[in-house]
Amino acid sequence: MLHLRIISSDSRSDEVVSALRDAVGVTHVTRVPGAALEPVGDLIEADVTREAANEVLKALRAMEIPAEGAIVVELLDTVLSNAAEQAERDAPGGPSDAVVWDELLEHTNEEATLSVTFLAFLCLACLLAAVGVVTDSPVTVVGGMVVGPEFGPLAGIAVAIVRRRFELARRSVLALAVGFPLAMVVTGMGAQMAERLGWIEMTDVTTADQLDLIYQVGPFSLVVALLAGAAGMLSIVSSKSAALVGVFISVTTVPAAGYAVIAATLGQWRVAAESAGQLVINLVGIVVAGIAVLLIHRAHSRRTTRKVASTKH
Repeated sequence: MLHLRIISSDSRSDEVVSALRDAVGVTHVTRVPGAALEPVGDLIEADVTREAANEVLKALRAMEIPAEGAIVVELLDTVLSNAAEQAERDAPGGPSDAVVWDELLEHTNEEATLSVTFLAFLCLACLLAAVGVVTDSPVTVVGGMVVGPEFGPLAGIAVAIVRRRFELARRSVLALAVGFPLAMVVTGMGAQMAERLGWIEMTDVTTADQLDLIYQVGPFSLVVALLAGAAGMLSIVSSKSAALVGVFISVTTVPAAGYAVIAATLGQWRVAAESAGQLVINLVGIVVAGIAVLLIHRAHSRRTTRKVASTKH
């Protein structure tokens, strides 16, 4: 379930409380008059099932609550209440299948923003992947996969396309367009420095025979990207973080970037081009799969919304 904490002006509070009490899937409604100091207003709280959250939030926005006060949504891990169990039974659908669009937009907004932290993680991930390439160490390459933050902007692009949030799409594309070139330049500088210091000595990047799949583009390149993208979007909408780690380990984005840099450093431009192609295929495949998952969820949400409306009547 989700917990709603609402700050409402006194003139709107009766309407808010009435809407919450009448809504399917809402329980534990409380009101503390005059409790809010900034902005000034009443504090209203309630618990709502994920299946019914979109309709409730839509109704609150229609009352212009965010403009005059605030709506805070929190995830509840454990709720021991017969009333909550009844609310779950009353709301059509299952909580694990419900997408709370406001929650998803907020999450992707944060993850898709170009920041120093995002750039630092992406640079570190590419450096780790490059070390894995020159040492022929799949474990180190996997470390680079897990560290890479690129799935956030990719998910942001998918959400932006489905929800038509063009500002989110712009920021997501910017993060990738700046992040990957910068990370690859930093990785190239690191590789040249390591070679001058005598730490590494490579003449052929393809001798790392355990890492051939990173640059060898084939049918499974797209298949893995689509499967991983679908799994990643499902993990975000269902808050299954463990599944997202598996996605990071599956996709060949950061490793392909690191491989391309090392190949280019050695003048193996064909391998570098194939690695860059692998990177593009994975990026596109993840976004396409994410869009497909969200479209399916949106269709399911609309059916659930119609069921909620019929239940109310």
